Amino acid sequence: MTVRQFLLLGTSVLASCLFWACRRAATESMQSLVVRLAELEIDPAQLENYKAALKEEIETSLRVEPGVLTLSAVSVKGHPAQIRIFETYANTAAYQAHLETPHFKKYKTSTQGMVKSLRLVETDPILLGSKFR
Repeated sequence: MTVRQFLLLGTSVLASCLFWACRRAATESMQSLVVRLAELEIDPAQLENYKAALKEEIETSLRVEPGVLTLSAVSVKGHPAQIRIFETYANTAAYQAHLETPHFKKYKTSTQGMVKSLRLVETDPILLGSKFR
């Protein structure tokens, strides 16, 4: 084997190892994510106040909590009081820390009388992508 062939073989092996290591790290990272969907029904008479509190909570969480990866809120078309929040956290510890923050506790307390129902849907991430921002 020539030196050139040896270097080519070594480079190929190194590239292959790096590829598989990166792939494994990405898979492990995806598995540690906490991804959930919150389904809420808001009192229509208090919808604007709820949206204001939600906006403050989401903006603060994204700004100050590194473990909060995404918080996106939408309403069901034609049913503005049916709110859906898509949440992604780096891991369980980040989610638990989020629940203990002053801004989240303020949101929960201030919106308690506005929320008619809340259902949290646990998920397993398959593929998460975004071009948003």
